[in-house]
Amino acid sequence: MPHSKRIFFASANLLVLSLGLLWFSPAAWGNTEYYRHVVFDNSLTRDSYFYSNGMANGSSFLALKDGRLPVETKTFLTPPNALRLEWQSQAGGGWEAEVRVEGYRNRFPEFAGHNLYFWCFAPQAIAADDLPMLVLSNRGAGQAQLPNAFTEPLPWGQIAGAMPAGRWIQVRIPFSAFRPASIYKFRLEDLQDVIFHQGRADGARHTLIIDEIRVADDGTASDRSLPAPENVRAIGYDRHVEVRWDSAITSLFGRYVIYRSIEGKDFEPIGIQLPGTNRYSDFVGRSGVTAQYKVAAADWQNHMSAFSNAASATTREFSDDELLTMLEEACFRYYWEGADPHSGMTRENIPGDDRVVATGASGMGIAALIVGVDRGFIPRAMGLERVSRIVDFLEHAERYHGAWSHFMDGRTGKTMPVFGMFDNGGDLVETSFLMEGLLAARQYFRGNSAAERDLYRHISELWETVEWDWYRGPETGDFLYWHWSAEWGWQIQHRLTGFNEVMITYLLAMSSPTHGVPADLYYSGWASQSERALHYRAGWSGSVDGDHYANGHTYYGIKLDVGVGTGGPLFFTHYSYFGFDPHSLHDRFTSTYFENNRNLALINRAYCIDNPKHFSGYGANAWGLTASDGPEGYLPHAPDKNNDDGTLTPTGALASFPYTPEASMAALKHYYRDLGAELWDIDGPRDAYNPEHNWVSPIYMGLNQAPIVVMVENYRTGLVWKNFMANPEVGGMLHKLDAITNQ
Repeated sequence: MPHSKRIFFASANLLVLSLGLLWFSPAAWGNTEYYRHVVFDNSLTRDSYFYSNGMANGSSFLALKDGRLPVETKTFLTPPNALRLEWQSQAGGGWEAEVRVEGYRNRFPEFAGHNLYFWCFAPQAIAADDLPMLVLSNRGAGQAQLPNAFTEPLPWGQIAGAMPAGRWIQVRIPFSAFRPASIYKFRLEDLQDVIFHQGRADGARHTLIIDEIRVADDGTASDRSLPAPENVRAIGYDRHVEVRWDSAITSLFGRYVIYRSIEGKDFEPIGIQLPGTNRYSDFVGRSGVTAQYKVAAADWQNHMSAFSNAASATTREFSDDELLTMLEEACFRYYWEGADPHSGMTRENIPGDDRVVATGASGMGIAALIVGVDRGFIPRAMGLERVSRIVDFLEHAERYHGAWSHFMDGRTGKTMPVFGMFDNGGDLVETSFLMEGLLAARQYFRGNSAAERDLYRHISELWETVEWDWYRGPETGDFLYWHWSAEWGWQIQHRLTGFNEVMITYLLAMSSPTHGVPADLYYSGWASQSERALHYRAGWSGSVDGDHYANGHTYYGIKLDVGVGTGGPLFFTHYSYFGFDPHSLHDRFTSTYFENNRNLALINRAYCIDNPKHFSGYGANAWGLTASDGPEGYLPHAPDKNNDDGTLTPTGALASFPYTPEASMAALKHYYRDLGAELWDIDGPRDAYNPEHNWVSPIYMGLNQAPIVVMVENYRTGLVWKNFMANPEVGGMLHKLDAITNQ
């Protein structure tokens, strides 16, 4: 497999005001600090908490749902839910319940603090001696790379005392109270598991509601009251309401709490939001619902500010066109509000490590900014300023014969070798996606103002200083290499061979006016027939179908001209083609890559309808296998037995709108109207979900939200395609390729 590491109806003035305030917020989407402390605050799924597990033996009892802790939805501290711990300890038996640190890529690796805090609510009083034992572990599920270090069982009732009935109690346990119990050193910074397990065998049934498990230092008392959020407003959409407010800038509070009243009933807490994020998406599930909202700020001791003003909105049925605008704007916000505040570059994933910005995702984010300007989500001047900020950053960032690394520090521009020590140099593929977005922006912002002329010049300089020809390798071969490092040279030795997501790399290398490669490399490298290329294709696909680049087989009645096996993950049809118009390309293997991409999408959908592995949730309206996180981490999900684990990724179907508009619209309505309570949030549909394992992705991904924005717009107006294809170098390259093809 290619190692792809993947990856509005408000008034214009109000929208611009809210976006501007959010951009200048000092904590805009800055959540690294939050997740250096929080082990648990909420469950995205309503019946059981995915990042938990438990078991009981002998005659002891532990309440579980599919092997996980049940989610409590009626009694909670941080709405809308908590964890329910219900047990009975018997002599000769045992039970244990683990709450794992929520796992996602690029989570900042260290917890900070000297105490473990959590809140408990006991429906009936529990004596101190009857409370569970506590164990901390450095290695939860999926953390086999960490030493299996853990602590001795701690009778936390001896520290916290008895649990009274009917009120929330915050438990504080100093880490110094825990004693190491394994042969490895237990590191508080590497905490992965908080484990409750059987204590005194009293034979009685007990229940505790557990909420907000966190790591922190002792809080400092303050007489200052928390300021209430200001200027709360609400906007009704088709099935959800978005609530917005102005920032309550203070270091004292830990979260916002959102309250709702439907049809004039009492206000009830429905959710929380992180400091620095001033929006909340409330999925009410129906059109024609009128709701009022208030927002309060709360500190870590659950002291609340006064309520904000109330804001009201009503949902209404949207037309298909309105749904598309709603989808584009929501996904666009990832790149506008969630961008790195120093560079304007795109973060790899949110939540994630806020230091890390992603080169390829930033190219897609630039294309999303073009759409945002053209749709009126932001003014042209603000979009121009953002792209100019990105270009200025790129001019000063580390480069390797003109190519940027896959990941950089958004403050300094220094390379961040996230994937290991060899990944500390240039990444030509990520550079290609970046340049795809930049060249589209070069044409879009081609006005007469000094700022737009200046941007055109600076993008041109970046474009002309990428040394595509250097990446032919030390012997100037007939193909391109993915990586080069000043320290390690060509150590990775990953040749770029199609068909996959990297066609744009060859097309841009052939287009370069200063460091171009011969058009022949299209056939000797990208569409190579060498024995090494054949082995490469057969190796990652597990199939010889298409090992010669051409495929020619029929799957579900659909012929595939080009593609390995059943075509692979759908990002193959998105990344190279968010700027480059696939209508414009034909070669010796297919008459048009638009039709080939359409067939890839149709095969993907047909596979999900057939659902040969019988996973839950697949169907005509639930399809789109492509790369994303899943219950077992990041995988290139694809319509074949080796790469299908039951994970559905909305961008797969939604970014395929140009190819399959009817099927993609049906998927949008399903993901939003049917599954929106779990899938829809402030930046549109969450990255992925797996109904088989009751899992919903906790993140958004920079590589997945932008293709939705850009490809939906390409379907509607062709905006990004038109601007990218307007670059004269691209037209010249196509003429050269035609000449080679027709020889």
